[in-house]
Amino acid sequence: MKVQNIIFAAAACLMLGGCGGNSHKDSEALADSANTTMDSLHSKTYPDSHRVLSGPDAKFAVAAYGGGLAEVALGKLAQERASNQQVKDFGAMMVKDHSAANDKLKQIADAHKVVMPAGITAEAQALKKDLEAKSGADFDKAYVDAMVKDHEEDIKEFQEAQNVIRYPDLRDFNQQTTPVLQKHLDAIKKIQSQMK
Repeated sequence: MKVQNIIFAAAACLMLGGCGGNSHKDSEALADSANTTMDSLHSKTYPDSHRVLSGPDAKFAVAAYGGGLAEVALGKLAQERASNQQVKDFGAMMVKDHSAANDKLKQIADAHKVVMPAGITAEAQALKKDLEAKSGADFDKAYVDAMVKDHEEDIKEFQEAQNVIRYPDLRDFNQQTTPVLQKHLDAIKKIQSQMK
């Protein structure tokens, strides 16, 4: 048990950039790196067992969690900056739904010592910064367009992940979350069509 704690601490240290000078990487890349390191250390220390969430499962969990963090951050921004009430309401839905999904995913990850991102990716930070520079109808259009694109990509990634995820709780999470993402996409496309 002590060795497992050492493995987890080493991976967490790598994720935070304190042990390997990885501070230039974004949060998802650091989490992926830490999980890969933990997989490697775990297989050498416990060759007859495997972490339940490893490889593609851990990679999917990290990406889904990171995407959820971005949706929450951008949703909060939409609640503050949008001039269109529908866009504000959509932002509120993003905060509520993606926070709930991330809470479920974090419980699964924590139970299996999977390191999750501590913040949004560099790409999401750049989008947030771009949106922060906009106001009124310009903000609304840019946010709505970004949410359509993001949810189309998310649904595709979730559908592709269904073919590689092995862990039952993570498969359930994927299957429960995909329809929610589709609901979001339908809602934001409707808002987008009304803005034209």
